[in-house]
Amino acid sequence: MVSEEEVRKNVLEVIVAVSPDIDLTNLKPDQRLRDQFDLDSMDFLDIVMELRKKYKIEVPKEEYPLLATLDSAVTYLFPKFNKS
Repeated sequence: MVSEEEVRKNVLEVIVAVSPDIDLTNLKPDQRLRDQFDLDSMDFLDIVMELRKKYKIEVPKEEYPLLATLDSAVTYLFPKFNKS
């Protein structure tokens, strides 16, 4: 079973893989990632695609808003990481 902390770490790794120059030092987990890191829509789609490629996690388009903040992404993705 993957812990919430491991999910958080995995999400951050994906974000850095998509945008390597991001500085996570002042990350506010309850604020929108796109606003904090000036991610555009293509960066966001790349994050979703990387989650699919690396972890086999499908995120339907209508659920993209659930990935807006780090906290909401962890809450949304936690059960998906732990499917049998």
